[in-house]
Formats: sequence, structure tokens, C-alpha cells
Amino acid sequence: MKISTLLLTGASCANAFVLPEKGFNLLDLAGDSRRSEVKQYTDSSRPNLRGDSSSSKPLISSHKLQSMINVEELNETAQLLYKLAEESVPLYGHPTRVVGSPGHWATLDYIQKEFDELDEYYDVSVQYFSSLISQINSYNLTYTNGDEVPSAVPFSFSPPVKTFRGKLLQIPNYGCEEKDYADLDVSAEQIALIERGACSFLTKSDLAGRFGFKAVIMYDNNPAVREGLKGSLGRPTEDTLPVIGVSHEVGCLLIQAIEKYGDYPVFFGMNSIIRDIVTKNVIADTKSGDPDNIVALGAHSDSVADGPGINDDGSGTISLLTIAKHLSKFRLNNKVRFAWWSAEEYGLLGSNFYTDNLTPEENLKIRLFMDYDMLASPNFEYEVYDGNNEENPEGSEELKQFFIDYYNKHNLKYSLIPFDGRSDYVGFIQNGIPAGGVATGAEAINPANGEAFDKCYHQLCDDTSNLNFEAWLVNTKLIAHAVATYAHSLKGFPERSSNSSLHVASARHVAKFPYRGNHLIM
Repeated sequence: MKISTLLLTGASCANAFVLPEKGFNLLDLAGDSRRSEVKQYTDSSRPNLRGDSSSSKPLISSHKLQSMINVEELNETAQLLYKLAEESVPLYGHPTRVVGSPGHWATLDYIQKEFDELDEYYDVSVQYFSSLISQINSYNLTYTNGDEVPSAVPFSFSPPVKTFRGKLLQIPNYGCEEKDYADLDVSAEQIALIERGACSFLTKSDLAGRFGFKAVIMYDNNPAVREGLKGSLGRPTEDTLPVIGVSHEVGCLLIQAIEKYGDYPVFFGMNSIIRDIVTKNVIADTKSGDPDNIVALGAHSDSVADGPGINDDGSGTISLLTIAKHLSKFRLNNKVRFAWWSAEEYGLLGSNFYTDNLTPEENLKIRLFMDYDMLASPNFEYEVYDGNNEENPEGSEELKQFFIDYYNKHNLKYSLIPFDGRSDYVGFIQNGIPAGGVATGAEAINPANGEAFDKCYHQLCDDTSNLNFEAWLVNTKLIAHAVATYAHSLKGFPERSSNSSLHVASARHVAKFPYRGNHLIM
């Protein structure tokens, strides 16, 4: 389920789980050792005192690297990852690896420690950043007779407001421009009713706040969707108002009530916490290989609060770690960079922080980025991101074809899926770096059988029983093939140049990603 549904479930189901009532400092959980780490923006896991010892190793071979991947190793690490998630039970009441939890810190520690025995082959660093996280404890949207407004869902990152009785006022157009509010007579206790569309949810909320509203009800613009609108405000400002989403049908009913009665009030309340915590990305660079031609790949290390995230994205985390271990047996022509991003589930925060802070010189050294998120969905299909070189940085289409060729070679059916903003490729595309990747499906319905690709998506049951090892093995071997191929040679792959950045300076305004991670933002 979506993040916003997660928060609703935690607020309305007494037997679900209990989040901490107060915001806690991540460093209080981390202990003294991590307190000292945070003093530095980045730090290397250990100095390179021995130099590169890979010169005597055989040159990378795709066939040999793929042959080292096996189900037993993947499963063993999945079992271990679940045990790490269980470290959160005393605080959360169930296993989770959500950012800031003991389970997520344990995951990050585990990844770093696995590289201790590979210190002759990798330089490992961490990148600290501040992550804004949202916690909805409860919310209220009811008619004056006490009945709940149907389909109501709180938007994540909504600021708190005590329950009040407010008059509904419909905003003309989509509420994206000041002129939509200029002629309205707004009182202090009014609620803006705004249709989804044309701009981000945050823009609508901020404008309503600046013009004197106290809260917002956002209704979907798609009549076919029966559920309430689920969304995120991203990074709130001082003008941001709390938002509750409803379906198109309910929105129309509220409009009819306004037209019929004129003065039509409802009760609105939001009990929420928004706070900053410190977390970190973990990055491992091979010592060997051309540092001006970096083959980059990543997976996110965190889960949602509702569960342990063994498929999402424990599967990607484990695949990358497994390949990194076996890659150390080979010599490379091009440098490989493995990354484990933090706070993906709060809106791709770790990967965006990384790409936004690349210098132009470091940006151009990254020849491509491959994203691997959810590789073992139980009711899977093989999915390839549908990149092209017109709307995306040049090289994205070549990556797509590379994955297609692999599936075709092994007589495996695949589907193309859009770059819609739901995973960590966003920051790379927006910064001119070609991107691609594969997945196996999330909460959507598999057309082959009418069932969800992953019935446990963002739920407590995303545990070690929620893995399809057939799909996971195929995709991990595919990743190994991609790493080996591009680490050996980038011949034929489009060159990067300063023009790439110019391409994305315009593409940043052209590419409209409706999602940031799992969060719908517009």
C-alpha cells in the first residue's frame, strides 16, 4: 500500500502497530560511536594503505561472474536482513528497517562491515544528510453530524492542526495560480476544496495557506478511481497547510453540498509530526578501473515503517552486495560504483542528495546509472524501464535495449514500464546521467492473472516468505552481466559531455515525474 495508506492504517487500526508518540533523535539510538561519525560530512571506512591488488586477477568475465550467483547465498542474506529488521521490534512493535530505526542502522552497519574483508578492492565512504520524515498519528475529516467523510486519506508531510469546524470553499480552476484565490472572501476558519491537476500538491497547499485558509481537501481528477487521493507535500514551507485527499466522487458531492447550502462546514484535524533526522548513503568504489568512466548502480537500504521490506528493497540491496563480493575476484577496465541509498521511502532523499551535490566534473565521470528496486516480487513480471534518448539523457535507450536483449536471449517475456519517478533514477536523469533498470512489480495488478505483483507491498508480510527466487536469481544474474559488460568496455555506449548537463537543464523542466518514490506529488 502507499505511504499515505500506511499512515492511515497506523492511525486507525488499534491492532496494527504503535509508532513512538514523540519524535526521537536518531543519534540517541545510534550511540556515541555514531555521534562522533556525524561530525564529518563524509568519511572513508578505512584508508587505502595497500594500493590496488587487482592487477594479478583475471579480467572481468560476464559468464564467470554470473556463474557465481546462486539462490542459497541470496536466501542466506535475506534471512540475515530480516533478523536486522527485528532489532526495531522493541521500539516499533514489529520488524522494520525504516529510516532512523535500529533495524535500518543495523542494515547500514552490516553493508559497511561486509566490505571490511574487501578493503584491498574497494574504497567505501558514507555520505550523511538530513532527512525530513513525516508521521501521521491520527486525523479527522467528518461531517457535522459526526459521520466520516468517505475515502479520506491524509497527505504525508501535512503539518498538524487541532480539529476545528471549517466552512468549505471551492477553489476555481486547479488552485495553481494566485488569480485563482484573488477574488475569494476567505475567513480564518475556512477549508479550501481543490481539484488535483496542473501543478504539485505543495503548490496548491502553499497558495491556499498564503491566502488565509486553514486546511485543504484535495479531490482526485480521475472519476474512475474509487479510492481516496493519496499524496505527499514533499518538503513543507511556512505556508503549507495540512491536506486530506478524497476521491473524485466525494469531491463532487462536496461541491454539490456547497452549491446547495452555501455555508457548508465539516470538521478537520491533523495530529502529525514532521522532523529532521540524520541518515547516510553507503558508497563503494572499486579501486581498479578508469575513474573517468564510472559504471554506477544503486538500491535503497530502507523500508517503510509498516514492515521489514525484504523484497522492497531488500532484494536490490542483497543483489548489489552479492555481486560486489564476487566482483572482487576480477580486474576491471572501468571503475564500478555501488550505492545503497537511504530515505528512498520518504521521497528518494538519499539519491537526490547525492546527485544534487555532484560537482560538474564528478557528474561527467558517471557514464551510466542502473537502478534496482524490487527484484523478487512473488507474482512477478520482468519489467524494464522504458527510457529513450529524446526525453531522457542519451544512453538511457541503450540501457533499456541492453536489458531487453538479456531477457530475449533467455526467452523471457518482459514489459516496459515508465520513468514515473517511483525510484532512485530520478536524480540521475534530472542531472543529465543516463539511467535504466529492471523491476518485478509492486502493488499494481499483473494482467496475466489479475493478482497484485506483490500482495505484501509496504506491509508487515514483506518478509522472507515474500520472495520469488526464480525472478530474483534471473535479475541478479542480469545485474552481474550488466556490471561485467560495462566494467569491461563502454565501447558503443554514448559518451558524456558538458552538453549532457545542458540537455538536462532543460529536461529538468520537461520531465514531469508525478511521483517522488512512492509519494504522489502532483
